[in-house]
Amino acid sequence: MQKINIFDTTLRDGEQSIGVNLNELEKLEIAKQLERLGVDIMEAGFPASSKGDFQAVQTIANSIRNSSVTGLARAHKQDIDIAWDALKDSVEPRLHIFLATSPIHMTYKLQKTPDEVLASAVEAVKYAKQKFPQVQWSAEDASRSDKWFLVKIITEVIKAGATVINLPDTVGYSTPAEYGNLFTFIQQNVPNIDQVILSAHCHDDLGMATANSLAAIENGARQIEGTINGIGERAGNAALEEIAVALHIRNDFYKAKTGLKLNEIKHTSQLISKLTGMVVPGNKAVVGANAFAHESGIHQDGVLKEASTYEIITPELIGVSSNSLVLGKHSGRHAFKQKALELGFELTPEKLKEAFDSYKALTDRKKEVTEDDLFTILADKQTEQINVKTYELQNIQVQYGTNNVPTATVVVKAPDGRFLEEAATGAGSVEAIYNTLSRMIDEPIELMDYKLQSIGSGRDALADAYVKVKYDGIESGGRGSAQDVLEASARAYLNAVNRVIVQEEIKKERLHV
Repeated sequence: MQKINIFDTTLRDGEQSIGVNLNELEKLEIAKQLERLGVDIMEAGFPASSKGDFQAVQTIANSIRNSSVTGLARAHKQDIDIAWDALKDSVEPRLHIFLATSPIHMTYKLQKTPDEVLASAVEAVKYAKQKFPQVQWSAEDASRSDKWFLVKIITEVIKAGATVINLPDTVGYSTPAEYGNLFTFIQQNVPNIDQVILSAHCHDDLGMATANSLAAIENGARQIEGTINGIGERAGNAALEEIAVALHIRNDFYKAKTGLKLNEIKHTSQLISKLTGMVVPGNKAVVGANAFAHESGIHQDGVLKEASTYEIITPELIGVSSNSLVLGKHSGRHAFKQKALELGFELTPEKLKEAFDSYKALTDRKKEVTEDDLFTILADKQTEQINVKTYELQNIQVQYGTNNVPTATVVVKAPDGRFLEEAATGAGSVEAIYNTLSRMIDEPIELMDYKLQSIGSGRDALADAYVKVKYDGIESGGRGSAQDVLEASARAYLNAVNRVIVQEEIKKERLHV
C-alpha cells in the first residue's frame, strides 16, 4: 500500500471562494478540525497577501502540532521572508512557492521569457531552502505547459533544494488520461525526480478534479492537494473526502491509502459548511445529505436485505451517526462541555454558558434535539468569540397577511450600546425585515444572495439561513439559526454585517500595534 500525503488547502484556496471571509478564530477552529481529521499538510494561507492572513497563518502554525503547516509565496524574496516569520515556530516549517510555466501565463501575466522564469524559480527555491527544511515548488498551469520546459525547470529547482514538486491543473483543463500521462512523462524524463515527492492539485472547472487526482495517483503522485467539500475558486478544487474514501473503498485497484481518520469526515464537512456559509449539495458524493438515502423501491428492498447491494459506503465510515444525542434535557454543563469538545468546539466560558443556555431552551421547545442541532448552536457561538462590539438582534415582530403589506418592526443593540428601533415594509416578510435592518445600519448594504434550509427534519426543525451582502464595499457571507425562519434570516443578515465590522476592527488594532 502506497501512502498518499494529503495537502489540505481549504484555508487558502478554499477561502478564495466568492463570499467566504473567515475570521482568525474561525480559521483556527477549522485548522484544529483538520488536524483531528489527520491531514498531513495544511496550507493556512498566503502570509504576504495581507496582515490578516499573516496573523492567521502564524496563529495556526503556533497551535497545530500533528500536521505540517505551510504558507503560499510567490517567487519573491520578500514573500519568502514574510512566510518565514509566520511559520518559523511551527513543528515543521514548510513553504509553498508557485510560478507559472505555461506559455499563456508567461507571456501575458508574468511578461517573462522561459529562461527568466527558470532563473526566478531557481533563485526563489535556493533562497527559501536557506530557511525552510521543506520547500514545495508549483508549476502553475502545468497542464497547459510545454512538457520539455517542465522537465528543464523541474530538474533545476530540485537541484536548488525543492523537496516536493507540484503539477497543478490550475484551470481544470486536463482530462484524466492527459493528466496521468503528464506525471508519467515527468518521471521518465527528469533525471533527479527520485529526490522529491510529486504532488497533484486539480480544479473542477470541467467536473474532473477527483478523477484527475486519482489518475495522478495511478501514475506516481504521492501527494494530493484539495479542499474539504471541494470548495475553492470558480468551480472549486478536488474534494479530499472523495479521494480518501475512493482510495479506501477501491484499495484493491489503487493499492494506496491516506492517513485520514475517515470517521472525522462528516464533522469536518459540517464545520466548514457552517463557517463558510457554503451549503453542501444534497447529491454531493460522500458527504451530501442524500449520499445514503434510497427512494427507489427496488433500491430500498435491496438495502434492507443486504446493505451492500446499493451502499458501497457505510454512513459509519465517514462518521455519520444515528443522530441520536446522548445529552438530554437534564444533562449538566460538564457533559455539555465534553460533547462540545468531542464535536471540535473550544468555547470561552462565557460563550459555552450561552451555548448551554440555548441548548436547554431548545430542549423545552423541541421534542428531539439532535447532534446537528447542537452543532449549529456551537457553530453560532464560536463565530461570536472575538471581542468586538457588533450589532445584536434584540426583538423582531412581523405583521403579514395575504391582503396586507408585510411590515417588520425590529429592535437592535448597536455597537455603541444604543438600542435602535425601526420599522419598514417589503414585498414579503424577509424583505420587510431586511429593509428595516438596512435603515438601522450606517453604511449602505446590498443583498446579493439568500438561502434557507432546515437542520434535521420535522415540524420543529431548526432553520439555517445564509446571506451574502456587500457592506461598506466588502462582500461578506453570514449565517443565522433559529426555530423561526424569519428570526434566522434576520440573524444571518446581521452576522454578515458583523463579520465586516470584526475584520475592520482587527485591521485597526494591528495598525496601532
